[in-house]
Amino acid sequence: MVRFVLLRFFQLLLTTWGLITLLFLFTRTLPDEQQLLDRFSNAAASGSISSAEQIRQAQQATRIRLGLADPVFYISSVPAENHRFLAKRWHWNGTHNQYHQWLCSLLHGNLGRSYRTEEPVATLVGAALVVSVPLTGLAALLIVSCSVALGLWLASHPTSVWVRSTLYALDSLPLFVVALFLLLLLANPDFLVWFPTYGLGLEEELGSGLGAILSQPSYLILPLASLLLTGLAEPTLQLADALQHEAQLSYVLTAKAKGLSTTQALRRHALRNALLPTITLFTELLPNLLAGAVVVELIFALPGLGRLLAAAAAARDYPLVLGGVLVVLIVRQLTLALADWLYQLADPRIRIARR
Repeated sequence: MVRFVLLRFFQLLLTTWGLITLLFLFTRTLPDEQQLLDRFSNAAASGSISSAEQIRQAQQATRIRLGLADPVFYISSVPAENHRFLAKRWHWNGTHNQYHQWLCSLLHGNLGRSYRTEEPVATLVGAALVVSVPLTGLAALLIVSCSVALGLWLASHPTSVWVRSTLYALDSLPLFVVALFLLLLLANPDFLVWFPTYGLGLEEELGSGLGAILSQPSYLILPLASLLLTGLAEPTLQLADALQHEAQLSYVLTAKAKGLSTTQALRRHALRNALLPTITLFTELLPNLLAGAVVVELIFALPGLGRLLAAAAAARDYPLVLGGVLVVLIVRQLTLALADWLYQLADPRIRIARR
């Protein structure tokens, strides 16, 4: 068991490191550096530049402030001087490069600073997670609870065609359509105003983050409902189908012959086996909900991680994009490890090979 845990932890670190390294290299090589300098140059924004030399000095200062003055990676291509056949050659930069500095800072818990505000990325991401974690965590808990209860009910009532039809219809609708429909239906002054519309209430008085959420929980009802309605159908239908398959097996028929009702036999005996194919869907809820939070937080103006990443990507604030994506990657890898553990918990026949 210890060997398996250590192996999974090593795989988690290796996969996360590989993906975040590729994203770092893309963000430092694909964008036009001149556009970044024009966008984030303080002197250009203030209009205090009057000569070409001042422009060059301001851009160099901005390049140093953004960490773009050094080579991107350990090796880079440079023009090949005095060579008849090669136009460029490879040059070893050593540890004096952007990636090495960024990786060393990351290992010390420093995610860098935002290009726009120059605030620490960890501070911005942490403040956004205070909103996104309660939203996505509660949505995942509701989806799991409702899908298990509804799956048991559908398996016990296989003739309920209208419930299945409703779930299939919800599964076919995009998240933004459901969110906009709820917004126009239940937070519309021209129709029904049952819930607040945007943000977290009086943020000037309550502050942002957890305090505003606890003081104004009604602001999360429509975002939660959007995530719940779009995420409920797939695990519910798969669990219901698995339960109906288990209901035809001999051990469930024996339990019913002993006097248990169909619902009792499914819940006590078949549910554990039927959960096996659904565990993967359940463990994918958090990363999927974090992705869906981008849409929900933009529509309902919630200051969460999804809205933060969307604004950072639009502004080319790449350190902030890297910090947010790193959080999503870690959550994704942890859910995969959680799926392995839940499979062993649900089915004792699954054992880790010991040598």
